Amino acid sequence: MTAQAKPEVSVEAYLATERTSTERHEYYAGAVYAMAGGSARHNRIAGSTYAALYAQLRQRDCNVYPSDMRVKIAATGLYTYPDITVVCGTEAFEDSSEDTLLNPSVIIEVLSPSTEKYDRGKKFQHYRSILSLREYLLIAQDAYHIEQFVRQSGDTWLFAEAHGRDATLVLPTLQCSLQLAEIYEKVTLEVP
Repeated sequence: MTAQAKPEVSVEAYLATERTSTERHEYYAGAVYAMAGGSARHNRIAGSTYAALYAQLRQRDCNVYPSDMRVKIAATGLYTYPDITVVCGTEAFEDSSEDTLLNPSVIIEVLSPSTEKYDRGKKFQHYRSILSLREYLLIAQDAYHIEQFVRQSGDTWLFAEAHGRDATLVLPTLQCSLQLAEIYEKVTLEVP
């Protein structure tokens, strides 16, 4: 007996279902994938990062979105929900629902054991095809550590990192910074 393939889901069917769902799902190549929920630690780090960016960008032409803003990668067809998305300038949405962003400037993911390989690999490959994307950050949950990828001319990305409680990471795209002590506030970490 052979296994039957699941029927492909259209983008329209995915969006119609997703817009009424209480759970979030990624969509890629006709398939829908449930997204794992974040732990308390994950949510504290994401929340502190969102708050720090919002405080610095609130008077500027930038908008900061938490993880319920869907992003479509037009070049590959992936629909996903980054932990934090920042858009500077005019936002471009897929349709009048304004729930699917097309032109992020900065994307931030808080790493989880179940998604770290994907966030570093295939997902970043998708993200790199977004022409508006200037910066990608990966924030560790188990250490004071942020990895930063900044788009240079062409398709070259410059890597930098900040580690240690007293470190500060400058985000050139946004002309602001993240202090790791603030990002990891209320998060208990084992410091060697």
